[in-house]
Amino acid sequence: MRQIWKSFRALYFAALMMLIGSGLLSTYLALRLAADHVDSLWVGALMAANYFGLALGGKIGHRLIARVGHIRAYATCAGIVGAAVLGHGLVSWLPAWLFLRVIVGLGMMCQYMVIESWLNEQADAKQRGAVFSGYMIASYLGLVLGQLILVAHPQLGPELLMLVAMCFALCLVPVAMTRRIHPAPLHPAPMEPRFFIKRVPQSLSTVLGSGLIVGSFYGLAPLYAAKQGLSTEYIGLFMGCCIFAGLLVQWPLGWLSDRHDRALLIRSVAVGLAIAALPLAIMPTVPIVVLFAAGFIVSLLQFCLYPLAVAFSNDHVESERRVSLTAMLLVTYGVGASIGPLAAGVMMKMFGTQMLYAFFVFFALVLVWRIRPKAVTGLHQVDDAPLNHVAMPAAGSPLSAALDPRVDEQVVQDQMQAPVAAEDTEGEDASVEADNVAGGGVGKPASL
Repeated sequence: MRQIWKSFRALYFAALMMLIGSGLLSTYLALRLAADHVDSLWVGALMAANYFGLALGGKIGHRLIARVGHIRAYATCAGIVGAAVLGHGLVSWLPAWLFLRVIVGLGMMCQYMVIESWLNEQADAKQRGAVFSGYMIASYLGLVLGQLILVAHPQLGPELLMLVAMCFALCLVPVAMTRRIHPAPLHPAPMEPRFFIKRVPQSLSTVLGSGLIVGSFYGLAPLYAAKQGLSTEYIGLFMGCCIFAGLLVQWPLGWLSDRHDRALLIRSVAVGLAIAALPLAIMPTVPIVVLFAAGFIVSLLQFCLYPLAVAFSNDHVESERRVSLTAMLLVTYGVGASIGPLAAGVMMKMFGTQMLYAFFVFFALVLVWRIRPKAVTGLHQVDDAPLNHVAMPAAGSPLSAALDPRVDEQVVQDQMQAPVAAEDTEGEDASVEADNVAGGGVGKPASL
């Protein structure tokens, strides 16, 4: 593992800086609006706009990378994201903030795609599980550190936006300085929504519910904590503890997932989530100890849903379709994460801030009703099921399937790599050559 950290430290650092900036920006905007007494609907809308941008970036990113190459696409998006972040400090008109959040989400998705495709091409087939785990740790750690910045610097001034922009500037350095040949151009994997809706409906329901809950958490939990009377330092600590719970639970969850029925585990997690969130849903104000304890337990459970659903769906889909499956799962998650903050924001505006956790309780109960282990026939279960559970990063792109050790490496190459169309190559040969600075071969772990 030490050799993997050494080989991929540059890309992990880039992911770490991105997520520090992203995590800090989301919480800062929520607290800034709360301080200005803006209602929760706008806070939810900002998070929904961010997830809409992420979904949009999944389409645009492939075309941009194919046209100008990985390094230039990454540098372009990092620069645009940094400018959009600073734009929040220059403009106070909320509709403009919605547009800026879309731009931030779109640019970050392109950056995810570059980092993940690079990790995949430089990781040996036997290392992909460890490389995936390292990427997951860097992602969660970045989100946690972004929250802890608020503990060290509780003032909600423009200097925090400058710090976010600095993070996106620093994430440029390891990618721009690389001497390695960048990965081959990529094209989107086919989605096949009708096929997956028929084949893995319970997994898609779980992913949609996870998106609704987790998207609402990232966007509105800081507002909820502020309405509970917590200072900025304690809000940062609360958010950091909750996100750290998501990292902490991944390893015991993997142990359970590989040894017990996954549909039953999803249903059990949903029951536990509804019970854990209930005190925060019915009490308008709670003691700080109860808030931290209940929030930690709720987060332990809410961050279990998506990885369990991914593992469950992979058990019932053939290897050659797993890249497409990942794309379908991420789109489904994005739909939920775009709708959730808006719906929860409306509820909080109408009935009080505790409605955030009432929203969690409601959709956890929907999953209890929707997930029926006895309805799993096993008709399409793959021969080697249950496949090994893989801990999931806190954020990622459709290319994260390329790092998943459950997906055959050759399938990834066949589905996600293709020559650039002839009409595109004439204008981009020079730009691609400019990125292909002499260095070692592709496919080997190397320090960037």
